[in-house]
Amino acid sequence: MTYRPAARLADISPFHVVELLTRARQLESEGRDIIHMEVGEPDFPTPAPIANAAVDAIKSGKTLYTQSLGLPELREAIAAFYQTRYGLTLPASRIAVTNGASGALNLAFACLADPGSKWLLTDPGYPCNRHILRAFEGRPRHIPVGPESNFQPTPTQVRQHWTAQTRGLLLASPANPTGTLLTLPEISALAEVCRQNDGHFIVDEIYHGLTYEIDAPSACTAGDDIWVIQSFSKYFQMTGWRLGWMVIPEAYVRDIEKLAQNLTLCPSTPAQYGALAAFEPETLSILEARRAEFRRRRDYLAPALEAIGFRVTARPEGAFYLYCDCSALAADSFVLARDLLEKAGVAATPGLDFGSHKPEKHIRFAYTTSVDRLAEAVRRLSAYFGG
Repeated sequence: MTYRPAARLADISPFHVVELLTRARQLESEGRDIIHMEVGEPDFPTPAPIANAAVDAIKSGKTLYTQSLGLPELREAIAAFYQTRYGLTLPASRIAVTNGASGALNLAFACLADPGSKWLLTDPGYPCNRHILRAFEGRPRHIPVGPESNFQPTPTQVRQHWTAQTRGLLLASPANPTGTLLTLPEISALAEVCRQNDGHFIVDEIYHGLTYEIDAPSACTAGDDIWVIQSFSKYFQMTGWRLGWMVIPEAYVRDIEKLAQNLTLCPSTPAQYGALAAFEPETLSILEARRAEFRRRRDYLAPALEAIGFRVTARPEGAFYLYCDCSALAADSFVLARDLLEKAGVAATPGLDFGSHKPEKHIRFAYTTSVDRLAEAVRRLSAYFGG
């Protein structure tokens, strides 16, 4: 049979950080010591109360399908979390439990993206977002963002990029790769631009909880018509469990339910029972201690990298990344990332993964390893650059 993939595949690039990770694992299998600062995954294990709850569910036979939008008791627990964390009253009926945040975004774009419809995304931004959109025949239109706006789009930029074919705006706060936040007034202003243009507003909040000076406001506060994507992966440290959720505008709940019934059937049942323990005081105490540790790592690594010659051009208020301008040290961050892996044993992510807006000037370091390992990485980087 002739090799003839769908045309959309030509627009879907490989996830370079995953390929870097593959090479890093290969080097490790050959006996090399690699310091992993490339993948956006907490290095802490899932908190024991969550793991224990999932094990108990499996032992008691709770392994059958659940409702397509998730366990009712988990949807209620998520709604209660919004009340305690944000002071927001959300009906559990508007919450869909999903197969990770990626699964939530798949459902959202399956629901909203007509073939050829245009969607505004930030550049730099999380690469899989544009590829998920393309898989549903939507078309990304990128808004270049930089340090002058803290790597977040402004209402003026959104208006300038909006066309008759634009259906909506997707952004993240805290953002990947920059860790920058939007204030509630900024979120509200962007939401109003979308409303004025009869468009959708989707906000990725998967790094909520992992902020350091302030708590990030939820876009749910800015209106019931905003789509919010969340995850148990980052703050709750359940990456491999593949569980997330979405807050859906009321009018679209039934549409999302139909799509979930057909595309995923339901999220993982043991993962959902584990997640019921995610909001318990014991679990939250563990997570808050780990948040403090992430802040300690950030506060060590940022000045150490700047002393080498990297420039931290984004204010890392959340997530666990430092997005650095490396142009004073190298002409091409992709070449630099490969070199650092092969010659220094330090794995970092080049700007190429995050878009086309000056990617060669930027590299992302994830502080998802211990301070001792970060210090060793700094020593290796300093030696690589002749320091």
